Amino acid sequence: MKIYTRTGDQGTTSLADGTRLPKGSARIEAYGTVDEANSWIGAARSFVDDGLLDGMLAFVQHRFYNCSSNLASSTTEDPAPVGVDQRDIDFLERAIDQLTHKSGKIEGFILPGGGRAAGMLHIARTVCRRAERRIWTLAETSPVDSMVVKFVNRASDLLFAGARYANIVEGTGDVMWQKELPQP
Repeated sequence: MKIYTRTGDQGTTSLADGTRLPKGSARIEAYGTVDEANSWIGAARSFVDDGLLDGMLAFVQHRFYNCSSNLASSTTEDPAPVGVDQRDIDFLERAIDQLTHKSGKIEGFILPGGGRAAGMLHIARTVCRRAERRIWTLAETSPVDSMVVKFVNRASDLLFAGARYANIVEGTGDVMWQKELPQP
């Protein structure tokens, strides 16, 4: 099998069922942005030196593929055979609580940054939020699995909690917003 097919040269791409859509369609934007967030999580994992956090991020990456598979299914066919369910969302909520407990109380607005892993997780978080917005745009015109929407929303919360935890692990702590930060 070749990597290139040349079938996208005219500005369309295939869904899971073979249906062709414009590359800029809401459906393609939705699952493409989930894929982008997944890539940032993969990049962040290369800086994570903590097994607990790495395992949580691996779980999110694999479920993001499930979400993408679900979103890449045509609205005319049965729901995608691969998806996420309430157990997956429950796991994310427990993981968020666990990381938040280990990181401590939030004392103010937190800026993206700190250590390398945290910085990358903050980028993944913002791309994940954009993916959620793209999914909601798709939902304005097509049915979307509510579990996918919930999972992506919780995943962005996990990425925020994971960034805070990564800063604890790296010894940098949160980077707090200073409204009146003096000029350097």
